[in-house]
Amino acid sequence: MTVISNQILPDRLLKWVAAAIHPLASVQSITRLHGGMSSIVHSITLEVQAVESKVVLRQFDNAEWLRQEPDLALHEAENLRWAAKTGVPTPQILAFDETGMDCGIPAVLMTQLEGTVDLQPPDMDSWVDGLAKTLAQIHTTEAKDYPWSYFTYNDVPALEAPSWSSFKEDWSKVIALVKGPRPIAKPCFIHRDYHPTNVLWQHNQISGVVDWVNACQGPAGIDIGHCRLNLAQLYGINTADAFLNAYEKHAGSRFQYEPYWDLLSLIDILFGPPSVYPGWPAFGVTGLTDALMIQRLDAYMLSLLDKASGH
Repeated sequence: MTVISNQILPDRLLKWVAAAIHPLASVQSITRLHGGMSSIVHSITLEVQAVESKVVLRQFDNAEWLRQEPDLALHEAENLRWAAKTGVPTPQILAFDETGMDCGIPAVLMTQLEGTVDLQPPDMDSWVDGLAKTLAQIHTTEAKDYPWSYFTYNDVPALEAPSWSSFKEDWSKVIALVKGPRPIAKPCFIHRDYHPTNVLWQHNQISGVVDWVNACQGPAGIDIGHCRLNLAQLYGINTADAFLNAYEKHAGSRFQYEPYWDLLSLIDILFGPPSVYPGWPAFGVTGLTDALMIQRLDAYMLSLLDKASGH
């Protein structure tokens, strides 16, 4: 085992990483990255002939996720190749181990982008506009023949109103709407996990979008809905609505808003009582509580019902 920067990684894994970069590459430092919830993510600095470069290694250690999607490493590798078509700065795939034969568990190695997550921007309007503009650009990418397609994380027919909410009747209305017919939507390439902690910034400009493992072909509204859900929890309804308005501006006639996709994104949180996503305090947002998450989710849910009813 090799210990660098208080991180322990197997020697055979580090040899695989180095070999993917250059025969003379040597590992200089290893840092665990914030935010990885269902996989282990490290930044690794390598040196080749006195020149340093940084790469990102993702190891898929979640056995349940791998049982459901055994091709995760292949999926992310292909997603990164496809994401390069979007014109948005994205990591480049360097190597992947689909089965874990070389790395012990499935793994993906990619370039590391410049920039940092920014959840406390100096200009919120500009920040929201940048998020929306970048997502609209991603959605211009065709995915008609892409082999991975959108699916919901929840068993929609089995959904019930959450016990943690005091608005159970309203949640039942949401569930009834989600169980109804889906609007017709032309599929495009979607990130599937687009939210502020997967967007990097540098000099108040977006420098990259990361974490493409869930990307697939699907309705643009799912990406919009997922990001709006995160914004509603982080900052409240007004910010979520500002993001939608900005997206509509940048997408123009290519996009027609359907509240259904927001509602379908919303039910992804119905696995259990809401809690503060650990990535948010890790990136400096303090003061969030589980009780506040419930309050904001209920308020956001009611606002979506208003939109769905045409108010």
